[in-house]
Amino acid sequence: MSDKTTHLLYLHGFRSSPQSVKARKMAAWIAQAFPHVHWWCPQLPASPRQAIEEVLAGVADWPSSRMAVVGSSLGGFYASWLAQHLTCPAVLINPAVHPSRDLAQHIGEQAAWHDPKQSIFFDAAYIQELQVLESQVPSTAPQTLALIAKGDEVLDWREMLARHQAGRVHLIEGSDHALSDFDLYKAEILEFLRLA
Repeated sequence: MSDKTTHLLYLHGFRSSPQSVKARKMAAWIAQAFPHVHWWCPQLPASPRQAIEEVLAGVADWPSSRMAVVGSSLGGFYASWLAQHLTCPAVLINPAVHPSRDLAQHIGEQAAWHDPKQSIFFDAAYIQELQVLESQVPSTAPQTLALIAKGDEVLDWREMLARHQAGRVHLIEGSDHALSDFDLYKAEILEFLRLA
């Protein structure tokens, strides 16, 4: 764990994009303070199976001992899955715990969060793809830092805490699903990602 991170992956949430506030802030932090770090924040497809396949292909030649992942909401669910399968550290920001259940009400055409003129189509088949990912047995000693806001208006903080308490948890009083006070946790995030 002494190796510094040289490759960093950021995974956005449902209906979100690399244009999210947190993604752009992290990109700026990396560009300013750690220009040597390879940064990748892909636009994830709506299909969970395809999203995981594309990310795994994209990081296939990354050094596993020097890579890390950050994910928010559905991206946090993916980041947790990747951290377990690739044995790398991950910061999870209000991570989804039961996305197959929570997204069942969002089947069909959905407006993109950062550009309402664009849309994604969330197919009913994607629920089963999420169930496959959810069926993995959680690691007993995950390398994760979960930032969980009690004020999250979308996800239940108790479910997030129960799912991720085996790793490191920062339980935040108040805040919201977007973690609008993201900057407050910059030092903790960079330290956990083996950057600072």
